[in-house]
Amino acid sequence: MRACILSGLIVSGLLLATGPAAAHHSFAAEFDADKPITLTGIVTKVEWTNPHAWVYFNVRDKATGEVTNWGAEMGPPHGLQRRGWRRDTLKIGEEVTIAGSLAKNGSKRLNARTVTLTSTGARPGESLDAASSQGGVVEQ
Repeated sequence: MRACILSGLIVSGLLLATGPAAAHHSFAAEFDADKPITLTGIVTKVEWTNPHAWVYFNVRDKATGEVTNWGAEMGPPHGLQRRGWRRDTLKIGEEVTIAGSLAKNGSKRLNARTVTLTSTGARPGESLDAASSQGGVVEQ
């Protein structure tokens, strides 16, 4: 009887432990590495959350003047911190240039590879690795 209960607890623990890992997506499932994009815009929102941090920014089309809000998925907060990020690295109203890969579904989202802080930020001109699932090397 005791062995049966112990076995049940172990199996339950294993199932609970693998749940979050199975729910996580791969880069290739959502983003297209063959569609690189670089956008410059004004930060409107920063979500410092697991499993991915997100930056939302307004991008103005130079031809039409139309402003579109884009979302950039980055790596997890702990990965960003290892690369020099802090929760307050990006502030609302600052201009950024984000390089990454477009979403496969055509939405206004990208997987960020690097984020460059422009002259409006506290660290102007500095490019930070976005710790994304695509990976990449920061070019300075």
